[in-house]
Amino acid sequence: MKRYVVGLGEALWDVLPTERKLGGAPANFAYHVAQTGFDAIAISAVGNDTLGDETLQCFKSKQLDYIMPRVEFPTGTVQVTVDAAGIPLYEIKRNVAWDHIPLTTEIIEVAKNCKAVCFGSLAQREDESRNTIEKFLDSVPNDCLRIFDINIRQQFYTKQLIENSLKKSDILKINDEELELIAPMLGYDQDSSRNSRLEEHQIAVTQGVIHDYNLQMVVLTCGTNGSYIITSNEVLYRSTPKVHVVDTVGAGDSFTGAFVASLLKGDCLEEAHRKAVDTSAFVCTKSGAMPSY
Repeated sequence: MKRYVVGLGEALWDVLPTERKLGGAPANFAYHVAQTGFDAIAISAVGNDTLGDETLQCFKSKQLDYIMPRVEFPTGTVQVTVDAAGIPLYEIKRNVAWDHIPLTTEIIEVAKNCKAVCFGSLAQREDESRNTIEKFLDSVPNDCLRIFDINIRQQFYTKQLIENSLKKSDILKINDEELELIAPMLGYDQDSSRNSRLEEHQIAVTQGVIHDYNLQMVVLTCGTNGSYIITSNEVLYRSTPKVHVVDTVGAGDSFTGAFVASLLKGDCLEEAHRKAVDTSAFVCTKSGAMPSY
C-alpha cells in the first residue's frame, strides 16, 4: 500500500511586493519532498473564492497532490515585505480557510498510511484546525516520522500548544530566533549564555528539549551562521553557502523537506544535512517558496 509524506496545516498566498506566490510552510514542505520522488500530499483548506480556485490550480500545475476541502472562509493570505537583507516580514490574516481544516474520512485514511508528517504551531491557532492536526497525529502508524516545524509567527502560539506538539513529535525543526523565544517559556536557563558562547548555549537548550520530550533530534537553523543537527549524543554543523539572495521565503521549509526526504531514503545524518543546506541555498536564489528544480 502507498505510504504518504504529508505537509499538514496552512496553505496560503504570500503577497509579495511585486507578485503573489502560493506558500504556507506545510505546503512548501510537501512540494519539496515531492521533488525527491516521494508520494507527498499537502493537506489544508481553501475558500469558495477565486484564490481557492487558483490555489488548487497551482498545486495541479506543480504536480503536487493535495487534500483541500472548500470551506466557508476566505483563502488565506499573508502580506509579505522583504527588507534590504532579503528577510521576509509577515502580516498574517486571521479567520481564514486554513484555520478551519475539517476532519474528514479522507484525511484520516491518509493518516493511517502516513510515512512522515510535518506540522507547525501556526495552523493550530484556532480550535478546528488544531483538533484536526491532533487527530491526524493520533492516527498515524507507530513508524511514522513526525516533524514539528515550530514556525512561530506573531502572537499565534502558547506554551501549552508548543508542549503538546513536542510530545507528539520525533523531530523539532526550529531557527535560532525561535529557540531563544521559547527557551525561557519552557523553563530552560537563560543565564548560561552569560558564561558560555551562544553556540554552546543553543546546543545545551536543544539537548534539554531532546531529553525532556523524548525527541530523536533537533534541526536548528541559524540563517547565515549555518545550521546544526543535534541528537542526544551528536552535534553536526554545516556553514551556509554564499549565494546571491533573491528572497528567503520558504528556504527553511525546503531545508526541512530535503532533510526529511533524505532520511527516508536511508541517508546518514551528515548526508541529509548536506542535501538540506544545498537545497535551501538554491531556494534563496529564486523568488517564492516553490521554485522549479
